[in-house]
Amino acid sequence: MIMIFTAYANSCIECHNGIEDIRDPDTKMAQAIAKKAQKAGVKGNSCVVCHGGDPKASTKEAAHRGTLPYFVKHEGPKEFYPDPGSPWINKNTCGMCHKEQVDAQMNSLMMTEQGKIHGTLYSFGGLEGYEHNQGNYDTKNPEDPHARLGTLKYKKYMQKLAKLNPQVYPDKMMEIPKAPTPEEVEKNPKLAAYTYLRQECLRCHTGSKGRQKRGDFRGIGCSSCHIPYSNDGFYEGADPTIPKDKPGHMLVHRIQSSRNAKVTVHDVTYTGVPVETCSTCHNRGKRIGVSYEGLMETAYKPTYDDHGNTQPKLHTKHYLHLKSDVHMRKGMLCQDCHTTRDLHGDGFLSGATLGPVEIECQDCHGTTKKYPWELPLGYSDEFSTKPMKGAPRGLAKSLADYLKKGTLFESRDGYLLTARGNPYKNVVKDGDDVIVYLASGKDIRLKPLKKLKRDGKISQKGLIAMDRISKHNDRMECYTCHDTWAPQCYGCHVKIDYSKNRKEIDWLGAAHAHDIHGATATMRGTLKEHLVPGKVTETRSYLRWENPPLVQNGEGRISPAMPGCQVVVSVIGKSGKAILQNHVFMMPDYKHPENKKRLPGIVMASVHSHTVQKEARECESCHANPAAMGYGIQGGKVWGDMGEDFIVDLKTADGKMIPARYKVQKPKIENFNMDWSRFVDENGTWLQTVDNHWNLAGPLDNDQRARLDRRGVCLSCHKTIPKGDLAVSLMHHVAEAAGVKIDNPMHKDILNKTMRIGAWVQVLGGMLGALILLYILYIIRRALRGRKGG
Repeated sequence: MIMIFTAYANSCIECHNGIEDIRDPDTKMAQAIAKKAQKAGVKGNSCVVCHGGDPKASTKEAAHRGTLPYFVKHEGPKEFYPDPGSPWINKNTCGMCHKEQVDAQMNSLMMTEQGKIHGTLYSFGGLEGYEHNQGNYDTKNPEDPHARLGTLKYKKYMQKLAKLNPQVYPDKMMEIPKAPTPEEVEKNPKLAAYTYLRQECLRCHTGSKGRQKRGDFRGIGCSSCHIPYSNDGFYEGADPTIPKDKPGHMLVHRIQSSRNAKVTVHDVTYTGVPVETCSTCHNRGKRIGVSYEGLMETAYKPTYDDHGNTQPKLHTKHYLHLKSDVHMRKGMLCQDCHTTRDLHGDGFLSGATLGPVEIECQDCHGTTKKYPWELPLGYSDEFSTKPMKGAPRGLAKSLADYLKKGTLFESRDGYLLTARGNPYKNVVKDGDDVIVYLASGKDIRLKPLKKLKRDGKISQKGLIAMDRISKHNDRMECYTCHDTWAPQCYGCHVKIDYSKNRKEIDWLGAAHAHDIHGATATMRGTLKEHLVPGKVTETRSYLRWENPPLVQNGEGRISPAMPGCQVVVSVIGKSGKAILQNHVFMMPDYKHPENKKRLPGIVMASVHSHTVQKEARECESCHANPAAMGYGIQGGKVWGDMGEDFIVDLKTADGKMIPARYKVQKPKIENFNMDWSRFVDENGTWLQTVDNHWNLAGPLDNDQRARLDRRGVCLSCHKTIPKGDLAVSLMHHVAEAAGVKIDNPMHKDILNKTMRIGAWVQVLGGMLGALILLYILYIIRRALRGRKGG
């Protein structure tokens, strides 16, 4: 996909005349490619440096075969590559210049998908227990621990995390088993998990080009992110050989990456990787891509277009439009926060998203008491229930060589450090300010919280939450309050049907079927060769977005939570009869094996939903809300009995069915009989699994919930209003007689005065009592002395 047109002859453009330059000819990348072409003896033909092929051939078939003799003996393409970004061959293309990122890719979470694989296997009866050993491919960590990409401090930090959570940081990973046969599923229905994974979950990893539907079009490997695809998948460039009426093609032949990589489509020029590129994958599970854009999934189809059609499907779903994240509204792309190690990996395996993500909000914003560079490393990333303390992290003055590729920015006073000790190459200190250089070309001058407090720019409400209540900063994530909504998909009902010889695509198998050209079955159009038994259907109980509940996450901090996933399994055998019907697997409590208790295998997961707003959620949404405490929406009291079949038809007054012929309206669920949003009871007993990855993760404990719970505070006063107490009754009648309007501001003022008066009465009363006691002791002492004198 690389071609730099120069004045020199280029036989490739005899057919591809008009195709876009992959990069501007005056950029360092383009010049490096041109230099490599000259070394290969084809000066002026940069296409073959990445695509390979035979530039001297006179037919398409011959041109798209083989490679130059120079590349056979030297680094470069070993065959013709239709997509040089394919991970199966990109060590010979992208890896010539970006060796570190290419070497790290196979162990990255975007490639292994260990997190979603473990989550699925857990929900299907714990097929790998508490370990994270299964993934998309056989792979293992480098033998040298120093091979990890990052600073020395970062490497030591990651070694510490691996010791704290060894189950999430395995040394090696094995490919998941093949999809089972219907006969194998009859014997062990848990194996249907592998059908579910291969047909539904594993099409998003970067080793596959994925599903070819609206919103899901993308490249493969490096091209997954760095080559633009529109949601509709149509080519809008000038290459005459690429059809413009057939979906499945790149938008234009151009690399999108950093600020220096300009992409022009018609009359629009942009830089950076658009958010929607990320959302081609990040629209399921935690849904952070679409949530960042303000998209909330719905079962309905609003609104109508000018022809009366409902909204089109995107990622095979329909959406409501809620508020997008404040960072997006500021023009920030995903890559402006997430580092190269977050995205490409550091070369070592991590089994869940908290594993590779090294950034925290305080890295840029600091706290009201400390600037970012004054915080210790590990702050807000402790993996402990105690806030990190230690020496200030300071700044970085230089970057590793591999970070110097791409756009470089002026370091000013120094580069800010992530919570784990690596420099942000695009975030620098400038006096007391922070400058964030965005990939889109915009520079944001950010005032850290300490400076905003000093300048009086934080509201009273904000100061109370962030400054006066120290526990909030010490024990909570910033986004616990500032993620004002989160997509919550309660009750994930999965059916895997092996009847009627049903078969669907094995996306992982299709990705494994790559050839010497780096092309997978999707790219070759041979997906029908990778059909496996079974057909997956999904539905859910209900969707919510408001007031996400709170849990303790793997880092030991309080965070929002969402279902992730609450899987109810139905498996239909080849005979057409259910082997499992609405079944919830019961699981050992892996985090507390000593109690020998079993938990439903449905999971609540901690989440940063990427829906940050400047104005945080209200205090009452947590402190007066049973759902926030884990007790369920409305305390979990409104749901009927899900453990029994629910029949709706003519009944007698005492509930007996009148007709002989009727249908069950809602069949029962096995092993689960309560509100989906209730995951802990008032005694602290776990009712669901809360996070199946990290040791510290779980529902709020008894002490945390006691500190959070301020329900019933209204009754504290109103039980004596208007007649419960003489003084209160008098004040109430005086206020009525005077026509005093008790609105919300007045009510708050009364409470504030009452609290202060009460506090002062108790303090002064205590002091007065102490003085009286001292006086009595003094009198007694004088009396005793008088007796002795007498």
